[in-house]
Amino acid sequence: MNDNQNTNEKQGKRIPNIPKKPQKGSKFNIFWVYAAIIIAIIAAQFLFTTDGGKEVTYQKFEQQMLLKGDVQKVVAYKSDDLVRVEVYIKKDSLKKPLYDAYKSSGTFSVNNTASPVVYFNAGTMDGLDKQLADSQKDLPANQPRVLAEKTSRSNPLASWFLSIILPVLLLIGFWIFMMRRMGGGAGGGGQIFSIGKSKATLFDKESQVNITFNDVAGLEEAKTEVMEIVDFLKNPKKYTDLGGKIPKGALLVGSPGTGKTLLAKAVAGEAQVPFFSLSGSDFVEMFVGVGASRVRDLFKQAKDKSPCIIFIDEIDAIGRARGKNGVMGGNDERENTLNQLLVEMDGFGTNTHVIILAATNRADVLDKALLRAGRFDRQIYVDLPDVIERKQIFEVHITPLKKSEELDTEFLAKQTPGFSGADIANVCNEAALIAARKNKSAVDKQDFLDAVDRIVGGLEKKNKIITPSEKRAIAIHEAGHATVSWLLEHAAPLVKVTIVPRGQSLGAAWYLPEERLIVRPHQMLDEMCATMGGRAAEKVMFDTISTGALSDLEKVNKQARAMVTIYGLNDKLGNITYYDSSGQNEYNFSKPYSEDTALTIDKEISALIEGQYQRAISLLEENKDKLIQLADILIEKEVLFKDDLEVIFGKRLFENQGESGTPGHITPVEA
Repeated sequence: MNDNQNTNEKQGKRIPNIPKKPQKGSKFNIFWVYAAIIIAIIAAQFLFTTDGGKEVTYQKFEQQMLLKGDVQKVVAYKSDDLVRVEVYIKKDSLKKPLYDAYKSSGTFSVNNTASPVVYFNAGTMDGLDKQLADSQKDLPANQPRVLAEKTSRSNPLASWFLSIILPVLLLIGFWIFMMRRMGGGAGGGGQIFSIGKSKATLFDKESQVNITFNDVAGLEEAKTEVMEIVDFLKNPKKYTDLGGKIPKGALLVGSPGTGKTLLAKAVAGEAQVPFFSLSGSDFVEMFVGVGASRVRDLFKQAKDKSPCIIFIDEIDAIGRARGKNGVMGGNDERENTLNQLLVEMDGFGTNTHVIILAATNRADVLDKALLRAGRFDRQIYVDLPDVIERKQIFEVHITPLKKSEELDTEFLAKQTPGFSGADIANVCNEAALIAARKNKSAVDKQDFLDAVDRIVGGLEKKNKIITPSEKRAIAIHEAGHATVSWLLEHAAPLVKVTIVPRGQSLGAAWYLPEERLIVRPHQMLDEMCATMGGRAAEKVMFDTISTGALSDLEKVNKQARAMVTIYGLNDKLGNITYYDSSGQNEYNFSKPYSEDTALTIDKEISALIEGQYQRAISLLEENKDKLIQLADILIEKEVLFKDDLEVIFGKRLFENQGESGTPGHITPVEA
């Protein structure tokens, strides 16, 4: 594969390159039915109406036709609010020159007596009879009188069409429309008979995905696991000769945005075997039994094309633990679908060389029968990327950007700990938008830093009206965080602090936390103390506190509760945890501890928080002059960086901290 092809694949790594197949024939459209109905109605108006001749006045009819004895009959019927009278002329009389003027009528001819030659309008039926009688009263006695034949004129053919054919056409059109909607296009035709067919998208040799493992940055351990699965399918004999069995399934578990679906796309591109891709929600339907039917159809297709891979994204849509939903009982359609999936994955029948990949970020809610060996033999954890993996991900996503020459991806990786692959992609895109907004020709380092601030803290609100007293209180609060975190060994040191309102916050501080795998009690206590530094500074300077510490209290309360109830770091309670990794505690109606223990837990949590609050107050009282100096500069400049703190406090004594940074504190508006 040449370099140009590699570059193209990296730039288009998120979109499968699926060649379009030529469509066979014209695709049916429901609007054709509507158009046919409208055309039929218009045609009925033109084709099923008879010609009534030319209009004349009653006086002309009387003098030229009636009194001359040319009239064969007159037919009167209601038309709108008037009475329409059609005049039929005798066959012999039609040869007179008088009637040559009426020969332009569509149905009139010299020998045609079946159609009216002329017509006139009358007011009422009774009035017409009186007119005819008055006109013929002076005629000779031997001359027959012409009387009006009264009828209710309606076209039988048009009435038949409008009363029978049109409703049938409307019902057929409505039925086709509903079947297409309920079928959802399943099986390609969208008919009711294909609603139980699988909605899986098949990627085979004709529609191969071009994403490979080279296009997936980071995730080295996860790639190693799935690469083995690909090798199983490519070289099964190497394993079966030793008596081994190919794993039946692998479950990708991880936080949102870590690249689980992208990894599955890479498996599809590398395996060179048929790859069925669908979502867990594709099995869910309003009809009972449809989900189970689609599972059966999916595995039937997979057996026909084995060896192959089935990928089910967001499997928790159908794989939740059974018996937790008491509303639907045993007839829950989702449970029926799950039961069928369990049978197909490891039941009486065998699915040779059919491997199931699934992805979820809610593994704790999945049914235990789904996770057992023999169904999902492997659980592959896709963790958040570390600093090295973040650098690799940045290098992939900044490739299509017009970036400045001095842009350092290692620096960007250090500024974004805790960011997932999707977050990094968002940062790169936001940086390009910010650079374009500033009319720059290339994306530089400052654009990326602004993008991180924008994503984490929200948009700057420089026009927000803040009184001078409020501004000083915010500056004291943020300066308190910066001071305490700078003075404590295990607290994350400050990178930047600002009092510019951003999003829902009035001020924010960006920290440089160390990426630890394990955390010790004294490290957690230092972090709690730094978190309480904002409220402690308000107490030291104003001898009162405000509502600006809501997010601080929320964060420190979670930390203290975790120390006491989860990690067993409290001396009074001892080495005990009330954490349930299976997630079953949420379904219990009682707590896993007594009321006395609950009282002890509340007291210990309060003691931890209050202890660190007093500790922060002591530190700030000892460095009150530096706190005031820092707050004054912050009011003046609105944004301070690490170098500004070094001018006030001197070089930080603790230089063993990690080098990665992320926003660690946001002061919210809410009380």
